Amino acid sequence: MWLKLFFLLLYFLVLFVLARFFEAIVWYETGFFATQLVDPVALSFKKLKTILECRGLGYSGLLEKKDVRELVEKSGDLMEGELYSALKEEEASESVSSTNFSGEMHFYELVEDTKDGIWLVQVIANDRSPLMGKVHWEKMVKKVSRFGIRTGTFNCSSDPRYCRRRGWVRSTLIMSVPQTSTSKGKVMLKEYSGRKIETEHIFKWITAHAASRIKTIFTSEHLKEEWNKSDQYRVKIYLFAKLDQPPAFFSALSVKFTGRVEFIFVNIENWDRSHMAEMGIYKTPSYILRTPEGMYRYGNNTGEFISLHAMDSFLRSLQPEVNDLFVLSLVLVNLMAWMDLFITQGATIKRFVVLISTLGTYNSLLIISWLPVLGFLQLPYLDSFYEYSLKLFRYSNTTTLASWVRADWMFYSSHPALFLSTYLGHGLLIDYFEKKRRHNNSDEVNANNLEWLSSLWDWYTSYLFHPITSFQHFPFESDWDEDPDLFLEHLAFPDLWLHPLIPTDYIKNLPMWRFKCLGSHSEEEIDISQSESDSDSECQDVPSSDKEKSEDEQNTHQKSCEGESHCNAETCSCAKVRSYGSHSATEDMEPDWSAWPANMLHCTECVVCLENFENGCLLMGLPCGHVFHQNCIVMWLAGGRHCCPVCRWASYKKKKPYTPHQHLSNHSPS
Repeated sequence: MWLKLFFLLLYFLVLFVLARFFEAIVWYETGFFATQLVDPVALSFKKLKTILECRGLGYSGLLEKKDVRELVEKSGDLMEGELYSALKEEEASESVSSTNFSGEMHFYELVEDTKDGIWLVQVIANDRSPLMGKVHWEKMVKKVSRFGIRTGTFNCSSDPRYCRRRGWVRSTLIMSVPQTSTSKGKVMLKEYSGRKIETEHIFKWITAHAASRIKTIFTSEHLKEEWNKSDQYRVKIYLFAKLDQPPAFFSALSVKFTGRVEFIFVNIENWDRSHMAEMGIYKTPSYILRTPEGMYRYGNNTGEFISLHAMDSFLRSLQPEVNDLFVLSLVLVNLMAWMDLFITQGATIKRFVVLISTLGTYNSLLIISWLPVLGFLQLPYLDSFYEYSLKLFRYSNTTTLASWVRADWMFYSSHPALFLSTYLGHGLLIDYFEKKRRHNNSDEVNANNLEWLSSLWDWYTSYLFHPITSFQHFPFESDWDEDPDLFLEHLAFPDLWLHPLIPTDYIKNLPMWRFKCLGSHSEEEIDISQSESDSDSECQDVPSSDKEKSEDEQNTHQKSCEGESHCNAETCSCAKVRSYGSHSATEDMEPDWSAWPANMLHCTECVVCLENFENGCLLMGLPCGHVFHQNCIVMWLAGGRHCCPVCRWASYKKKKPYTPHQHLSNHSPS
């Protein structure tokens, strides 16, 4: 997870540097920056009309270029970036979708129950033609969609009873606007009553109703009262301009940020500049943001254009909703999860399987983690924490760095192909470096789809047929003295049943060590000890009192030890079997038992190959305590025989350590 987060942060850094590189190229070719102001006098009449349409100002009665230019100057400063975005949007000929309502419930869910947006609906009465033709309606839909106004068509033939109840007996236009200034308030439906059906007249009717929701100030006394008033709104944005009504994008944002930001329009048509200078406003038109932390002039930093998308991203960063934070976290988590497609090495199917698993895991964890956060935010004791969080957002998002990030976000969101191509290129670079880093593990990198699917099927069937063994890795502490899986395997005789597939990963966790000897003995010591070989060669740790027993008693003790199922090094004479008849390396040397792991039975012979342990050979022990040559027991286990060759205890199950029984009497016979 941390590796994916690092790669995601590195990708954002690449995007930031790439955006600065593009700005340098544009400056080198044109000599202009995106924040550089544009003189409207140098623009053509068509470009001026494009700017007015993007800002939402009507120009139907203006025939001269001078009048259009003055209207642009009155609405705000024009930057190179805004001009480029407006021309780019004008050239885009993509059609905007419009909703077709199927009935009353559909209309209620989308229009009347949506309390944070504006709808424009064309109602077509029974056996009547629509008020606007197809060409004019498509033009109207494209014009109002720039400002977030959604459109739809309601045909009364689909639900005539609802049209009669509403009084829609003729074709008309319906506009829905939130009635109150509180979030999730009531919705007011307004019907178009004009006779002219031109696009400009209908758009002026829409903007007039939307602007009626904005508080308008005409006098300096009213402005001073409003400026110093403290109410429920922590953030207020003022527009100081010499306009009849605010632009359409300003009115649309007031609906979108209902309950979060208050929009105020100050008409300074006949004002004296001294009244505005008292409040620190020296330039008009101006968009002034008023917060508890102070005053901020919108338009001074990078990307702060006089447009809907630019101001929307600016206000969202200052006063975000919980839904905005959730969507942001959702995008970041999924971008981080998609990094698994390039980090994972191997077959193509393996990459996509890991990707789907990561996407499901990350999104599930994100939703689960957001549930307690939403619960905590409902508590009244966290109001102060919420206010301090918003204060931190306002401080951080009014910096120059934040303006660069917002400008880059608008740039890449308007060029999705560039965003996706850079993400793909970044991922391919990650894939290349991961292959270089894992070049030693050629089996994983060069595995094809069939090999990986085969290994995946083996893994799945191992869980399906033998789920307990798949989850247990040696060593595993268990309180069970008996193995139920071993009993089930014994029931699998005859071999007509399917044998469970047991993974061999546990073999790597089995204890391994080298057989060592302490030193050699002289021939005199061997001759002297030859008479005692019958007792010393059989058992090492027999007490001195037991050595005085008779030969019959020793044989009896030998048989009882061999018949004991839980063999132990301290009580079993078979723990150390030494063959003095052969001339081996261990014949004249004493084994170093201190190097052996605990709970391993002491012996000097491998029962698989029937050869004695040589000095320095590699040994491996099983959970039952029996010891073998490492190569011998690995070949035994890899062949599918997952049990001990001596006692048949399962080689993947930890055995409870055996506690030897205390002898009733250790006294030597008299």
